[in-house]
Amino acid sequence: MTDIEIQETIERRIHLLRGMKVILDADLAALYGVQTHRLNEQVKRNIERFPNDFAFQLTETETANLISQIAISSSGWGGRRSPPFAFTEHGALMAASVLKSPKAIEMSILVVRTFVKLKGLFAAHRQLAAQLGEVEHRLSGHDEQIAALVRTVRALMAPVEEPRRQIGFRKDQR
Repeated sequence: MTDIEIQETIERRIHLLRGMKVILDADLAALYGVQTHRLNEQVKRNIERFPNDFAFQLTETETANLISQIAISSSGWGGRRSPPFAFTEHGALMAASVLKSPKAIEMSILVVRTFVKLKGLFAAHRQLAAQLGEVEHRLSGHDEQIAALVRTVRALMAPVEEPRRQIGFRKDQR
């Protein structure tokens, strides 16, 4: 796989949870070439390196939502027994440092690049939305002005009716 294909794969695995872009432990472990339980084991052994803005364990509700949205296997079918960890950009990089494998280090660079790329896309999206709102606001005032202009042009185009002079004789004239 090329770096671009790997980045596209990573992009599909990044989710928005608690207002943060995160990658789940199983996906990160697969990218780093380790088993999920080994990744989580290293996180728990080095928990001081993973504050809540680096990594957090999902609640039961968040886990249930993810099971229904992205087909995480449920515990009743041989799946997970505990809620997954979610890693932010910084947490994914820290996980690579505690794993210390060459593949983890190589993949962490691609993971960080992907997070940065997504940040740029979201920033551009927000900027575009703000610009559209500004245009919409400006145009809402123009609607009234255009309507007034159309009324004025129609009034100018309407035929002027001059009073008609009667033709013929009137009885009362002598």
